[in-house]
Amino acid sequence: MSKEDSAPIEKLFGSKTRAKLLGLFFANVGQSYYVREITRLINEQINSVRRELLNLESIGVIKNETYDNKVYYSANMKHPYAHPFQEIFGKKVNSNTVVEVKRAAAANVWDEYIRPVEKYLRGLMVTKKIPGQEGVDMLIIGDDRTKKLTRWAEIVEKRQGRPMGYVIMSRDDFLYRKSVRDRFLTDILEMEAAELYDPEKIIKE
Repeated sequence: MSKEDSAPIEKLFGSKTRAKLLGLFFANVGQSYYVREITRLINEQINSVRRELLNLESIGVIKNETYDNKVYYSANMKHPYAHPFQEIFGKKVNSNTVVEVKRAAAANVWDEYIRPVEKYLRGLMVTKKIPGQEGVDMLIIGDDRTKKLTRWAEIVEKRQGRPMGYVIMSRDDFLYRKSVRDRFLTDILEMEAAELYDPEKIIKE
């Protein structure tokens, strides 16, 4: 391996935190993250993260939007260097720093999504649809009397950066439909799960 190949990528971009942020955003294009979530995912101090977010935003590499009184940051794919960054951080780089961030983001994003509504949520199934396949993207089970889960689903959709069809059922409604083998629910449950939150083991027994 040449000296150039083994050089840490943070040296190229001048900052370990900056390299980690670029790795997070451009390896996960379309997803957005709030500041404290970012600090956990890249394991850096919040002051350093805030400083580098401001730097990247000032040159237009990332953008931010506010949902539910939180500011979320994501890759700005309209920036002239967006696709080169995606090539570097999404596919080709072998840097341990960026690979670890990419793995952490993939492993923790749904944990972060779920945390704010955990007390309302009894189960969640995110389906793994193939292109052209019909059906819902999210089966949400829980108490939505205050529309907390509805608002949450809309935020998740925005953070995922793509339209997501979802259905929300109360725990009792879900269990009844499952017991009578409701066709609509059965079709969902027969799909492969990309993510599954099932603390009471009511979705997959």
